[in-house]
Order: sequence, then structure tokens, then C-alpha cells
Amino acid sequence: MATKFFDHKKIERNVTLLAALSLVVVAIGGIVEIAPLFWIDNTIEKVEGMRPYTPLEQAGRNIYVREGCYNCHSQMIRPFRDETERYGHYSLAAESMYDHPFQWGSKRTGPDLARVGGRYSDEWHVQHMIDPRAVVPESIMPPYAFLARRDLKQGDMSRDLTALSRVGVPYTKEDIAKANDDLKAQADPNADTADLLKRYPKAQVRDFDGDPNRLTEMDALVAYLQMLGTLVDVESAKPQEVQR
Repeated sequence: MATKFFDHKKIERNVTLLAALSLVVVAIGGIVEIAPLFWIDNTIEKVEGMRPYTPLEQAGRNIYVREGCYNCHSQMIRPFRDETERYGHYSLAAESMYDHPFQWGSKRTGPDLARVGGRYSDEWHVQHMIDPRAVVPESIMPPYAFLARRDLKQGDMSRDLTALSRVGVPYTKEDIAKANDDLKAQADPNADTADLLKRYPKAQVRDFDGDPNRLTEMDALVAYLQMLGTLVDVESAKPQEVQR
């Protein structure tokens, strides 16, 4: 019946007709895929533990993006055995829900960093940035020693948080108002951070770059790296088996 209804030779020889019919087919497929999303409140299932970045972590993330780290390091562990055995539990969609833009990456010159937090010490990260081959002899990563020498020019972090809140990141008015103070406090082990830790659970408070007298770009970047993959208990987030 389909052969009688459509003259395939005519369609295949007529470029305009073929393009028009292809457009119709793609449009129908697109509507079927996209239309249901308008009736769904959220396409990402939230998991316990996820929170927005602290101002210091966000500043470190800004540096990470500025230096193009995503060109060589992905932040997406695929659910394949070779990846999970090397990098850890596969990435959950909710772990990227506050990323603007996300850092999934399209290639890996270096290892995936989705769960690098806590895997190495602060000192290791600092040395790795200063001289990558001092800790990984086969590394081809360029050095970023200047991060330790450059003071963190925080600007007004409340503007960053305000912009992110406008695209859906749940920063509160208090978070935004205290952004600049929170940024400094997280890198100061002597600061009173009780309120910071209440608003940002699992935030790590300490001097990250080994120089407590300065707040550097190295502090911010290491704070960001040490947070990656540490917020969600992936074991408890696994789907429960259905009892039969």
C-alpha cells in the first residue's frame, strides 16, 4: 500500500519535494519529543545534598571556565564499567542542575573531574597547578603557577549570585547579601562560618593554597575542585529495586 501511495522515484528525484517531506517528518518527530515537556514541571529528579555553589566555589568555577579547563577535562562520568571503575559512580543529572553553563565537555585529554573532590590533598592540587609534571610525569597540561601569585579580584559576587538566581539557581536574598563576606570567610580558617555552613552544607572552610595571608585565585580554584562530586551520596541516590 505504501508503495502505491508514494511514488518513491518521483520523490527521490525531486530535491524540493524531498526536502519538504523531510521537513514535515522531522517536524512531527520534534513535536512528539518536545511537546510533552511543556506539561512537565521538572525534567530533573532532585537528589538530596545538591546545593548552589558557595561564592568562593563559584569564583573558582569562573576561573575554571576562564582558563578553558573544560577543553581537556570533562565532568560527566558515563554509566560504563570502564568509566565507573576509573572515575567513580556515573554522573547524575541533578549534579549539573545549577551549572550555567554545564561542564560536561566533549573530549578528555586529561581525566574526568566530576568526582575529583577529596581525591587529592590541597597541596597536591596547588603543586599540580604550579608544575603538573612534578606530580604527574606524563602530563601534558600547561602550568598555571600564576594563579598562586594573583590575588582574587572578587568584584561584587552578589552580582554573580543575582544573575544565577534569575536563571533558576535557588540563592536566597540572604545568600546574595552576604556573598562577598562568605567568599572571604570560606578561605579563612579563623572566621566564624557557622552561618555559612548552615546555608551551604558540606562547604569546606580552610586556607586552600597554603598562604593564609592572601586570598588568591588558587584558593578559589582549589575550593571548586575539592567540592566536585562530594555533595551527593550517590549510593543512597541509586534507584531502589522493585520488590516482586
